[in-house]
Amino acid sequence: MSRGVYIDGIECIGCGSCEEVCPEVFRLNDETEKAEVIKPEGGPEKLIEEAIGICPVECIHWEE
Repeated sequence: MSRGVYIDGIECIGCGSCEEVCPEVFRLNDETEKAEVIKPEGGPEKLIEEAIGICPVECIHWEE
């Protein structure tokens, strides 16, 4: 069973790193210039973990 993932939109700086690593779960919203989760139920956990690890402001989290 996969875990859910979310982005703290207040903290996000819109660098786009998460989208580069895992575009099936994250994308940069052109209007808000911040990343958003397009698949909240998650996806490849290894790629999500990589996105979490490279986020410069640590705004990506697992939903428990």
